[in-house]
Amino acid sequence: MRPSDLSLPKLCGQLIVGGFPGTTLPDAYAEALRAGLRGGAILFRRNVPDLATTHALCCAIRDAAGPDLPPFIGVDQEGGRVARMPSPFPKLPPMRLLGAVGDASLARRAGRLIGEELRATGFNLDFAPVLDVDSNPDNPIIGDRSFGRAPADVAAFAVAFGLGLEEASVLSCGKHFPGHGDTSVDSHVGLPIVHHGRERLDAIELAPFRAAAAAGLGTMMTAHVVVTSIDAKVPATLSRAVCTDLLRGDVGFRGVLFSDDLEMAAVAAQYRVEESAVAAVRAGCDVLLICSNMEWQERALAALVAEAERDHAFRERCLEAAERGLAARSKMPPKPAPDAEALASLVGRPESVALFEEITRRAAEAGVA
Repeated sequence: MRPSDLSLPKLCGQLIVGGFPGTTLPDAYAEALRAGLRGGAILFRRNVPDLATTHALCCAIRDAAGPDLPPFIGVDQEGGRVARMPSPFPKLPPMRLLGAVGDASLARRAGRLIGEELRATGFNLDFAPVLDVDSNPDNPIIGDRSFGRAPADVAAFAVAFGLGLEEASVLSCGKHFPGHGDTSVDSHVGLPIVHHGRERLDAIELAPFRAAAAAGLGTMMTAHVVVTSIDAKVPATLSRAVCTDLLRGDVGFRGVLFSDDLEMAAVAAQYRVEESAVAAVRAGCDVLLICSNMEWQERALAALVAEAERDHAFRERCLEAAERGLAARSKMPPKPAPDAEALASLVGRPESVALFEEITRRAAEAGVA
């Protein structure tokens, strides 16, 4: 199905990927998917208590969305402290350890193995790798989620990991553009401000994103940070100077751009979701994450539709975003294992466990615990 053939509510609905409570698909969310009013779903630990439940939930999301509008089914499975999947899904060490090993082929293999097991469970999107450079030891949110302190290392190992995911037909998502590494505020609870000039940004923060764009990784995610040298007025998620002029025009990214969660305080404390949703899409975001509040998802949808009815240019922006998102989803639609027996043979495999143990061992040999 072409986005240009969709009604306006469906067109705008394709730009929203939401979360929900519980371990089964809520009736209201299922109906929104069936009606074409969501572009997919993101799952968290609250949704995935065990492998069988997770597989059933992914299948329900896929079936509700249908084959004409295959959904994004995403999860944050970075490794280390940001890993949502239940046992027997193998535990990948933090990205810092993978970077410390210094072996891009190992990072790519790790990404591929994670991707294969996510794919079997029903996901087609992993919100990884982190492309932020670990340049601030006081950063409360990035730290060991980063592949390292050197931009060249982050670029090499993060891109390798992302390519591994996509070899397994799971979209990768490089985050958090234009860089969340040198902040001292967690954007979940406040608004970080980055004061670096353009020369520093080019040398440090932007280098991994340029590498990811050049490698053709499928998606990226914005950061809810203000970068004063680019746009001092609004967070990057809401800034056309960041999302379009910098990311598309300068960095050269051609994939799908996700907003970070619009419920996070860095944005939500200053803007109603109706405002942030419209501003993010106008800035250049293709998909809006609204990760738990189903009422906010409805309010965002209504605001997008109203703005698209009022402003032809905004409607064209929504069409561009929907075309970009649907192309990615159609290229890598969710294809969960057909049954429990097949799933059991594909998740928690000995080769995955052995590889992740090897990463931990080699990182320890390199002096990084």
